[in-house]
Amino acid sequence: MPVNDTPDARTKGRLLLIPNTLDLGCTGDTEDSPLPDLREVLPMGALQAAAGLRHWVTENAKTTRAFLKRVAEVAPLAVPIQEQDIQVLPRPPKGGQKKPGSGNDQAIRALLAPALAGQDVGLMSEAGLPAVADPGSALVLAAHKAGIEVVPFSGPSSLVLALAASGLHGQSFAFVGYLPVEASQRVQRIRDLEQLSRKAHQTQLVIETPYRNAALWQALVQHLQLDTLLSVSCGLTLADGWSRTATVEQWRKRPLNLPDKVPAVFSWLAS
Repeated sequence: MPVNDTPDARTKGRLLLIPNTLDLGCTGDTEDSPLPDLREVLPMGALQAAAGLRHWVTENAKTTRAFLKRVAEVAPLAVPIQEQDIQVLPRPPKGGQKKPGSGNDQAIRALLAPALAGQDVGLMSEAGLPAVADPGSALVLAAHKAGIEVVPFSGPSSLVLALAASGLHGQSFAFVGYLPVEASQRVQRIRDLEQLSRKAHQTQLVIETPYRNAALWQALVQHLQLDTLLSVSCGLTLADGWSRTATVEQWRKRPLNLPDKVPAVFSWLAS
């Protein structure tokens, strides 16, 4: 931080985008399944920034406290966990049809009160980078509108890691979120995205709730064209995480058993 950019010199606090790990709910702190050392996943600068905060906006207060407990093992907290001010983001509208910032505007703005009073506020997602495939983007937009400085910290993003590990086109890609759950709508969406991928030479990335991983995978293998390249990345940054890419034709000859509790990213590129 520049010498003159101190809390006393600024009239407003900042919104710090603090990255989270990707292991939420995937591992437990046991001998058989230990949590990874935070310093192997997150930069020390991000950990020190997190340790210095007392105001948070998050998806889940419980998991934020668990994260801070891990941070405290590598960087002393400025404020004890029980004294942390942790506010929860309003749930976004179902279906994601509204534009960021168009719903719950008043509640979102209220979460920035500490920053308007001169205190830094941390924004954290359940996993990965806040505001990327994450409802925190509404708070970031509100911060810009309020003239609050937004400071992103580097950390893991399952989408970017999966894309990098896939070998698919990394210069033109689109994250399209979740596919429809209803079977016929999902099939149509898969075919539409494959057509777009072929026309634009663009990698398509999707995610799913872990317990639906297998169902989505079967739909992709069944309904994509045989020569389409299909990649799956599972449990990224975990000790047993992996990424594999092959044509749909090849995938149909080798069944894949996906865990129902570990997040996965699916991507494809049509030729």
